[in-house]
Amino acid sequence: MAETILETIEPDAAPAETLDLTTPAGLSGASLATLAASLALAACSGGGGAGTTAGGSPTPTPATPTPTPIAAAAASRLLGQATMGATKSEIASVQSLGFDGWITAQFAQPRATSHWDWLVANGYNVAANINNTTGFDPTIWRQMIAEPDQLRQRVGIALSEMMVVGVDGLVLNWKQFAGAAYFDVLLDNAFGNFRTLIGAITTNAAMASFLTFLGNKKGNTTTGAQPDENYARELMQLFTLGLYQLNADGSVKTSAGKPLETYTPADVSGLARVFTGLNLASAVSTTPDRYRVPLIMTASQHESGASSFLGTTIPAGTEGMAAVGLALDAIFAHPNVPPFVSKQLIQKMVTSNPSAAYIGRVSAVFANNGAGVRGDMKAVIRAILLDAEARDVTAVTASNSGKLREPVHRLTGWARAFAATSPSNAWTIGDTSSSSTRLAQSIGHSATVFNFFRPGYTPANTAISTAGLVAPEFQITNELSVVAYVNYMQALIANGSGDFKADYSTILTLAGDSQALTDEVNLVLANGQLSAATVAAIKSAVDSIANSGATGPSNRVMTAILLTMASPDYLTFK
Repeated sequence: MAETILETIEPDAAPAETLDLTTPAGLSGASLATLAASLALAACSGGGGAGTTAGGSPTPTPATPTPTPIAAAAASRLLGQATMGATKSEIASVQSLGFDGWITAQFAQPRATSHWDWLVANGYNVAANINNTTGFDPTIWRQMIAEPDQLRQRVGIALSEMMVVGVDGLVLNWKQFAGAAYFDVLLDNAFGNFRTLIGAITTNAAMASFLTFLGNKKGNTTTGAQPDENYARELMQLFTLGLYQLNADGSVKTSAGKPLETYTPADVSGLARVFTGLNLASAVSTTPDRYRVPLIMTASQHESGASSFLGTTIPAGTEGMAAVGLALDAIFAHPNVPPFVSKQLIQKMVTSNPSAAYIGRVSAVFANNGAGVRGDMKAVIRAILLDAEARDVTAVTASNSGKLREPVHRLTGWARAFAATSPSNAWTIGDTSSSSTRLAQSIGHSATVFNFFRPGYTPANTAISTAGLVAPEFQITNELSVVAYVNYMQALIANGSGDFKADYSTILTLAGDSQALTDEVNLVLANGQLSAATVAAIKSAVDSIANSGATGPSNRVMTAILLTMASPDYLTFK
């Protein structure tokens, strides 16, 4: 892949003397080639740099009390795992409070203005928007970038990629409000209990529409119609249990060398009977209000007979909502839930290939928070972020550690690092899921319940696959998306989008000192993870631009930012 891109965009051309980044066309073909080649190496080398931690690494020792003082790079690294992007003030906060103290402070942060309330306050609940998604993207981007409850935002986005609803696939009016209500459910429950969370998504209108169980009816013996099985299947396969039985450390249980399946088609059919009779709480469609309240049970549509699945039987005649509750209780109690959920959260926040020991430690906390409580999300999140495998600074230099940064996290990281705002509250970033012109990913726009990339994806015919490792984000990484990312970010860094723009006033004070400038971008944007060689290369490019004239200082700053964001050191977060 790298060779294909290199041939296409002429890497042998001499580097441009200056990089005028004030317009989208400011980069020369040769400069773009250099950037795309860097990205291609990160995306297609087939080496361990895909963001992996080999499962066979030595078992880390349990986390020890945080040493003081905390280095700025170590603080920034935590923020790279726990937020949508580091800022200088948050780095200072971590250094002051310590890792555990910062997490505790984030848990105490009040919930930001809900997506729903923001849409209403900004006038999106008008008749003209009844059949579109207008307003959805602005509220999603705004919260990720601007709100101070950053740990909640990061966990909420991780959950949205595990329990997926795509706003474009909703068969509802007021799609933006239905999508907003779903994301509010995830954010409201990000620090609660996992059992409460799965109950909330089960009675959410957007989830019911996306997975087609809204208005799901009991079987009809006359016509032969059977309940829709979509939600029952995905609830088990993708949200809670997975396809195969797991040990507490996430390893797959086998018999005669073959994986043991978690459930059978009969389990899906039995569970599907439970999710019948769920409907919207109101027939009024002229306002979006019915999408904010939980679904209600229509007794005449609910299966009244016994329902059996996963060794559990819900007796005939059980009231509909009570049956749903019993079914979710049974799933929540399944031994697969702690390792299955814990591993995916680790993958989203820390590393694509956590060791079995790491998964096991977090899974144990999921099963029991130390006070006999199962599914305590705060305890799980703390365990993930404070584990020795997450805090071990030697992982920064290990070639097989970490993960590929999600494209959306790259954008929000840049926006937060350089105080991007939208004074008009328009937040006109929009849907960035195009792989040919944008990021190949946009939160809330997945076309399927499988997300933009799967947690078990590995790029074929690479050293990654040969080593038996996974690199989920590489599923949306190819020649087209690599070049599109560079071009899109180059324009966004220079010009913003509408009145959504970065504020470079602070970092412009460092424009005349290329080393200080590069170091600052490395710390805040790249979480201190650029190698000395990469820092030197970026510094050299900055030095090739005169720090004079109307555009010289800003070109130096934006060159440092763009080259950082195109570098493999930045893209492979460790």
